Amino acid sequence: MKELSVLSLICSCFYTQPHPNTIYQYGDMEVKQLDKRASGQSFEVILKSPSDLSPESPMLSSPPKKKDTSLEELQKRLEAAEERRKTQEAQVLKQLAERREHEREVLHKALEENNNFSRQAEEKLNYKMELSKEIREAHLAALRERLREKELHAAEVRRNKEQREEMSG
Repeated sequence: MKELSVLSLICSCFYTQPHPNTIYQYGDMEVKQLDKRASGQSFEVILKSPSDLSPESPMLSSPPKKKDTSLEELQKRLEAAEERRKTQEAQVLKQLAERREHEREVLHKALEENNNFSRQAEEKLNYKMELSKEIREAHLAALRERLREKELHAAEVRRNKEQREEMSG
């Protein structure tokens, strides 16, 4: 059935009164709407016999006539098909080559980025290690200075003590 019959089905669901034109004709078939049932719509489809068809409609029983093809035409068709096949194969090969080139570029870029990241991480680590080493050396130098000052102070205290003992005793 065609769109009009589907439309009439949908419309008949909304409108309970049957449409005055209850017979629809589509080419070689006729659709009649029957009385509405409790379960929904019902239709009767009547196919026309081939003798009822009008003379202006094409005959379905006769297949379309094939024209005789010559050997040259067949050869041309084969050559054209071969050319299309070669063209399609060349296009597929070209696409594959482009895809491989793209993959190589992506891989090269990924390796380059990885190398850059590794180099930057190594430089950052070396900088932090140098900084840590400098801080440690400064801290050790400060400790040595304090220790030297304590030793000097202790030596001065001992000298002062010895001088007191010599004076008192």
